[in-house]
Amino acid sequence: MRLYYHPQSTCSRRALLAAAHLDAPVELVMVDLFRSEHHTPEFLRLNPNHRVPVLDDDGFVLWESHAIMQYLADKTPRQTVYPTGARERADVNRWLFWCAAHLMPAISILNWENNIKGLLGLGPPDPAEVNRGEEQMREFGGVLDANLAQREWICGDALTLADLAIAAPLADIARARIPVDGYANLQRWFTGVRALDAWKSTQPQHPRQATNDG
Repeated sequence: MRLYYHPQSTCSRRALLAAAHLDAPVELVMVDLFRSEHHTPEFLRLNPNHRVPVLDDDGFVLWESHAIMQYLADKTPRQTVYPTGARERADVNRWLFWCAAHLMPAISILNWENNIKGLLGLGPPDPAEVNRGEEQMREFGGVLDANLAQREWICGDALTLADLAIAAPLADIARARIPVDGYANLQRWFTGVRALDAWKSTQPQHPRQATNDG
């Protein structure tokens, strides 16, 4: 299996976390977003959305980071991060969809305004957009914090794909100025995620942040 990624892509990090934790046999192929390699005809044949990550499993091409995480888990015998029980799996899926629909858009606003625009020389943050992102993040951060009040991990007592998926964009807390003050449960949980071997082994080294991921 080949996993096309960029080391500073949040969504790539999500797929990398799953692959690392599952010890999945993936060959990593870097797509340089800063050189627009995701817009080349070769890459667009893999993903017409021109985003990373993309998984190619012997001709079966899969894009969307959450789908890649699920596929890697289903390919891994005796894995424990993606339950097989209907209710348990639905709970994990619920949080994966929540991440894509609510948390990621909020963080993306703040990452763009407080981080990416400066890197690309596109001017200062737009105060109205920053306020919009902060309001969304406070709302959805509160949802996550309340869920974690009585549990160690998002879906209960065991680590799941939900934890890896949701933690990935929170790696930008400092650069994107994501407001998580006051969310003690969220911060405690995130400390636990950052202690995982998979988190440490996928930590990007380059300070620039990518924007085109999915």
